[in-house]
Amino acid sequence: MRTSRPKRRRPQIHAGTPVWLFDLDNTLHHASHAIFPAINAAMTQYIIDALQVERDEANRLRTGYTQRYGAALLGLTRHHPVDPHDFLKYVHTFPDLRAMLRSERGLKRLVDALPGRKIVLTNAPEAYAMDVLKELGIERLFERVIAIEHMRDRRFWRAKPDHMMLRRAMRDAHVRLADAVLVEDTRSHLKNYRRLGIRTVWIVGHLPRPARADGTPAHLPGTGRPHYVDRRIRSLKSLRPGTRPEGRSDR
Repeated sequence: MRTSRPKRRRPQIHAGTPVWLFDLDNTLHHASHAIFPAINAAMTQYIIDALQVERDEANRLRTGYTQRYGAALLGLTRHHPVDPHDFLKYVHTFPDLRAMLRSERGLKRLVDALPGRKIVLTNAPEAYAMDVLKELGIERLFERVIAIEHMRDRRFWRAKPDHMMLRRAMRDAHVRLADAVLVEDTRSHLKNYRRLGIRTVWIVGHLPRPARADGTPAHLPGTGRPHYVDRRIRSLKSLRPGTRPEGRSDR
């Protein structure tokens, strides 16, 4: 006779003194509204100009390197003679960043109310990250920004979800992995870092929704809570103590 295995309870995000690791784009602001389309277009154009390839090939390289390495920059620097600093500056420069930003109402109050330390962990460059945080009025809420320039080692540029990079970054910031809570929109990053013992929060409120045939928004594919996600939320409001029982999803 087969016996069913007891269900294992998901780790809870306990109140206390966690260290919050916030992604930037589509986590602290709605990058899919205007910024991501502009970045993707700029990346493609940069690849066209730098490598002298057609647009379809440039798009293939951009998306392929992003999926393989976590950031297009990593593939470009490993396989092509591309200046990483020039690339980052080109694709993250906007004539009117303020007009492109969208964020939750009361963002500063929501982030400030969270107990514990707060760090931004982003595959974007530092200058862009700081500009976004300043425009959002929340730059002083974070003790540091760990941007892609800070993730590199002596041999390679690295980015989320690289394990070696995160261990080193947390060691430099004096953060125990067991104390860290990663708030992130990218599931592959959450999945990789959950294996290190980090608690994970998947925020989906800024993710682009596919359209139905009639043009109305459809449900995001696969938006249940995967086993490597401790909490799934739509809004940072759900991180406030007492807003929802710990461990449940914000459906």
